[in-house]
Amino acid sequence: MNKVLQRALPRALVLATAAMAGLAGTASAATVQEIISAGQARAEAAKADQKRVEQVADQIEQLVVDYQTEAKVVDGLKVYNSLLQRQIDNQEAEMTAISDSITNVELIERQITPLMTRMLDGLEAFVSLDTPFLLDERQDRIVRLRDMMDRSDVTPAEKLRQILEAYSIENDYGRTIEAYKGSLDVAGRTLEVDFLRIGRVSLTYQSVGGGVTGAWDNNARDWVELPPETYKTQVAEGLRVARKQIAPDLIVAPVAAPTEVTQ
Repeated sequence: MNKVLQRALPRALVLATAAMAGLAGTASAATVQEIISAGQARAEAAKADQKRVEQVADQIEQLVVDYQTEAKVVDGLKVYNSLLQRQIDNQEAEMTAISDSITNVELIERQITPLMTRMLDGLEAFVSLDTPFLLDERQDRIVRLRDMMDRSDVTPAEKLRQILEAYSIENDYGRTIEAYKGSLDVAGRTLEVDFLRIGRVSLTYQSVGGGVTGAWDNNARDWVELPPETYKTQVAEGLRVARKQIAPDLIVAPVAAPTEVTQ
């Protein structure tokens, strides 16, 4: 019996050892699979984390771009607002100036109307004392201006403009040469004549055909007849120059001698 047990015991040990070895191999395979699974899970988690990081980075980059765009818009708005503020300041200053002008307009009108009346009086006196060229035209202009002064539908500015224009016309007469037709009483008879005006220094006439030649004597305030042998040809040539029929040339014209003014 003991011999039988002795022969069976080693076999049982071998079987037990083999069983234990099988169990160890199974446990090792399970551990490797778990490690691999865990590694794959970590890789997937890292991949997901990387994807989230990239998404966050893209969002941050887009936010930076949006911020830079908005910053440029804000800078543009600051410049635009600064320009608008300067325009508003200028408009407010202009409004103040206009308000002051409106406040003073009545005072200005009260002062300008007497001034324009005095200007017309001075212009009328000047025409009456001046060489009598285009006398009807110049006197009619003054009459029209006086009629205009009584009109309520004409602004004071327009009245002043027309009066200044009349002064400008009178001023231009002193720098021009002109020939024009008219009628004149000479020795009790009315003659159709050609007038020659050279500035304001000389006003002569010559009857149609050249029979009579004369000039205005401003000292005597009357017309005087000129010797034909001296002035007939000269006045005729001056008329042609004034009408631009011939080139300008020197002519002999009667000019009143200067007189001493006493103060």
